[in-house]
Amino acid sequence: MISEWVVRQHESAEGFLDRAEAWLLETEAEHNLLLGLTAQLREGDHDYEPPIYLATIESQGRVEGSAFRTPPLKLGLTRLPLDALPALVEDIAGVYDTLPAVLGPPHVAERFAQLWSERSGTPQRLAMRQRIFSLSRVRPASRAVPGELRVAEAADLPLVCAWGEAFERDAGVFSGSSNALMTRLVSRGAVYLWCDEEIRCMAAAMAPTPNGVRIGFVYTPDALRGRGYATACTRAATQRLLDAGRRFCFLYTDLANPTSNAIYERIGYEPICDVVDYDFA
Repeated sequence: MISEWVVRQHESAEGFLDRAEAWLLETEAEHNLLLGLTAQLREGDHDYEPPIYLATIESQGRVEGSAFRTPPLKLGLTRLPLDALPALVEDIAGVYDTLPAVLGPPHVAERFAQLWSERSGTPQRLAMRQRIFSLSRVRPASRAVPGELRVAEAADLPLVCAWGEAFERDAGVFSGSSNALMTRLVSRGAVYLWCDEEIRCMAAAMAPTPNGVRIGFVYTPDALRGRGYATACTRAATQRLLDAGRRFCFLYTDLANPTSNAIYERIGYEPICDVVDYDFA
């Protein structure tokens, strides 16, 4: 067992990627969140608050894991050795007095939550179990759904922002400012709408990685659910992104929502790994 670990903080996304990108790309789908986030930081396309935390966990000159936070959002962890976590907790405590939550592989996030709770005296609870899916080929639809896909335009922004807020309420997630995020995505042509006379569903292409992109904010209003719009919108948006040159697409699902999990598997998304959220009261 290695008894001593180096937690190396990086002042910039460029410095972090110089050290960690090759390791992250060994399993790109698993690390899509961090790869997309660092690309966003490098481009300056964000509203995050300082201090931003980007760290590698290293042993004998090798990267063994990463930790990251873009306030006001939660702390994120990649897979890493459990015996490195005490050193990581101490390093993070030197940057933040409190944390809202932690997201990471189940055994890593659970142990971190225990250690942080003990150190800070803050209760912790399991909040959500999620699964990362990846797709490189879209399965043909088993039935036709009326409508067609189009890219959201500036005139659609009020609806897109309202649906972004509704998605976060329904899914129990927090992006910092969904309105600012959706405004940026619309300006980049990264929000897709499924239209059947009127707009029925939306999906967004978020946080591109070197070879892929994450699908998120898949939302259909309550009154329009059960008609296949979410499946059709996600399938068509995914195919358009693959046709544009992406090798694969990723997405996260809430394991407590069997409907969304079934939708994505029908399209061709395959499970990669699980992650969990722990909240700190």
